[in-house]
Formats: sequence, C-alpha cells, structure tokens
Amino acid sequence: MNQTVSITTIDCRHGDARQLFRQLRDKLSPRGNVVSEAGRQRTIQLFGEPLSPRDVVQRICEDVRKQGLSALLEYTAKLDGKQLTQQTMRVQPEELQEAARRASPEFLATVRKIRDNVAEFQRAVLPTDARVVRSPGGGTIELRQRHLPMKRVGICVPGGAAAYPSTVLMTAVPAMTAGVPEIAIVVPPTDFGGYNVDMLATCHEIGIQEVYRVGGAQAVAALAYGVEGIGRVDKIVGPGNLFVALAKQYVFGDVDIDSIAGPSEVIVLADETARADFIAADLISQAEHSPGSGVLITWHEPLLEQVRSELTAQLARLPRGDLARQSLENYGALILARSESEAAELTDLLAPEHLHISMDDAERMLKQIQNAGAIFLGHYTPVALGDYVAGPSHVLPTGGTARFANGLAATDFLKRSSVIRYDQKALAADADGVRLMASKEGLTAHSASVDIRLKEM
Repeated sequence: MNQTVSITTIDCRHGDARQLFRQLRDKLSPRGNVVSEAGRQRTIQLFGEPLSPRDVVQRICEDVRKQGLSALLEYTAKLDGKQLTQQTMRVQPEELQEAARRASPEFLATVRKIRDNVAEFQRAVLPTDARVVRSPGGGTIELRQRHLPMKRVGICVPGGAAAYPSTVLMTAVPAMTAGVPEIAIVVPPTDFGGYNVDMLATCHEIGIQEVYRVGGAQAVAALAYGVEGIGRVDKIVGPGNLFVALAKQYVFGDVDIDSIAGPSEVIVLADETARADFIAADLISQAEHSPGSGVLITWHEPLLEQVRSELTAQLARLPRGDLARQSLENYGALILARSESEAAELTDLLAPEHLHISMDDAERMLKQIQNAGAIFLGHYTPVALGDYVAGPSHVLPTGGTARFANGLAATDFLKRSSVIRYDQKALAADADGVRLMASKEGLTAHSASVDIRLKEM
C-alpha cells in the first residue's frame, strides 16, 4: 500500500501561509550554523573539535591560502580519501580524449545540441558597447561603455551523489560565449566526478582542457588563491554542497562569485486548467535533489487533494522516491490561496529559484510576478527543460535571493568600463559644474585639475 505524503497544507482562508514561507526561506538559506550529529562527529575526528561548517570552511580556506598545494592535497586525502599529486589531480588530455571515445555517440550528440542551444541564447543576451557624443561650447565629449571578458574563470561541478555533465554545459558555455579564454573546472575525485566518463567527455566535446580532480571548500580556495598547478581565477561559479557555498562566500572579495547556492526550489502556480499529475511530477523533480523544495500554490481547491494523491502514487514508483518524500515533507507545501493576486504575493515572498506557471493564460500571471530565478510558462514547459536543454543557464538564485540576484548568464563574465574623452572646449563648458561641486565638498584639488588645463584659453 502506498504511503500517503505528509506534506504541509494551508488554506489561506484560515491559515498563515506567509509565516510558513518565511520559515521555508530561512530553512533553504545556507546559514552554515546547523550540522547533524554524524557531521559533528566527523568534524571532531578531522579537526579535533566540534567546529561549525562555517568554521570548518574558514580553517580549510586559510590553510590552502597559506600552504598552497600541500594543504589542497592533504584535505583531498582527508575528506575524499584520495591520495593525489600535482600531476594526478589534473585530468590529462589523453584521459579526456579516452572519455570522449568511450561515451555513447547519442550522448555526445545531445551534448552538442545543448551546447548550441545554450550558446544561441547566451549570444542573444550579450550587450553592445554604448556610445554617447555631446558638443557643448563647440567642443566634443565622447562617452563609451566598454565590455571585455574576464581572463580566467573557475567552475565548480558537483560529483558526490550523481554526475552532472549538465552543469559543465550550463556554466562553461556561457563563459565561452562571453569570450573567457581560460576556464578551469574543479570536480570531486569520485566515480561521479573526476573519474566519470560522461562528465569528462562533455568537457572534451565543448573544448575544456583544464580539469582538476579536487572538490569541496579546498577546491574553491585553490581557485581563489592559486596553488602550484592551479592558477588563480577572477571568478568562481557553479553549484555545490553547503561547504562549497560557504567557501564561495568566504573567498568573495578576493574573487567574484555567482551566488551562494542552497537547495533546489520550485513553486508551481496552477489554476483549474492544470493537471494534477503534471504538477506532482514537477514538485518531485526538484525534491529529488534531496534536499529540495516543492510548493504548489493554487486558488482551485480540488487541486490540493488531487496533487496529494498523485504525489503518493508517483513517489512509490520512483527510485529516489523516499528521498523526494523526505524533502517534500520537510520543505514542501500545498497552499490554497484566496485569489490569483494573493498567489502572486506569496510567490514573491518566497522568491523561488524555479517558478512554473501552469495556466492556459500564463502570461497574465507572469505580469504579476517580480521575484523568480527562472520562469516556465504553460502546461508543457516542465522545469527539467531549463535544467537540461532550453538555453538559459540552470545556475539560479536560491534561498529567497531572487529578490535581488539573477541566474548565471554570459553577461556575468564581462567587465564593464566607462571610457570618457573631452577636448579643451568641452572641458571649459563643463568646468563651472566641477568647480561648484568641488567647493561644496571641499575638494579644491578637483577644481585645480580643471583650472590648470584652461589657463591657455
């Protein structure tokens, strides 16, 4: 007999969904203060004291910063159980070639198709250099905005519980489209990571030659500070576990990062035209990341029990059904809103990573939504399309950060510089403005730098 899913249900006519969403947002945010008893004992075994995850990350990052390669290899041995050297931690070109040879032709064809889809979309979002020309006082002012790619980027690819060739595509291809000349990938030294045929074949197929079998906080530190054999990068992107997220937060400022990623999330907004089996499948697809959050918000009351029934039936058939069930019971909810507008307000409160608007007129609801990382419109646009093949990157803001953060794109690998040129007549025309503002701020040298150039006029 199938076990009924014990997922939180709230009727907004009688309950407070906003309080639940605030609690969910806090749970899904990588605070770094909570650790399991098993994790606590593991920390004591490795470090001799019950450090918090944040303290563990600081210890690792500082050791790698100060000691370089020796600390990187030592932590790889302690945490991953792999004895590596500077030579063996880097995947050699012949290993990448061999992986491509062993990968199935169907898989490689799919990789190429996804690469092309991602590149097409990323090219479309690249900005053009702006130019403004003014002619005050018979002079000429030229103002430009220049965009240049970063020189070197590091990418974190997970490899603990599963292989993620899709992450290679969704991070490296936007960087390549932006014109980044050097891309270094770090991936744990596991069967799902640095020794995985499909992952390595994907790197080879899209032209990535710099791959290192190191993971966790120690890999983030190596990219941020540089060690023997791994050059320092300008930016680190890509998902990972709590320790990777906290390490990216720790090194931010020495390098740029994309985000501090937490568990995967989806909100499904659905009306009476939505199918319960479709909705249940979407909720489970994110919950199976374990942890992952799945929330249904609807104003059509019959959907609540229909979706609950479908969740129960579908979870019983799936290999990761038990893991997804735990996620839905811990981080999921079925919400009955009083109206479409209330549903939109609740969605913006949680600011989800993924939002699926399962309505015939999804565009109408889209106009009411401010906060979401990626938005999927209509009954036939499951989130899995964005995860794998559509084109926008699947590296998205989580934990409520979609209020201010964006999904990864080629634009994130560009540096902007303003370029300003005045001739003497134009300088004279704007000189009074500089003098006045400088006097208000007491910065007389600012005025002097203008005046000295106008003495000959």
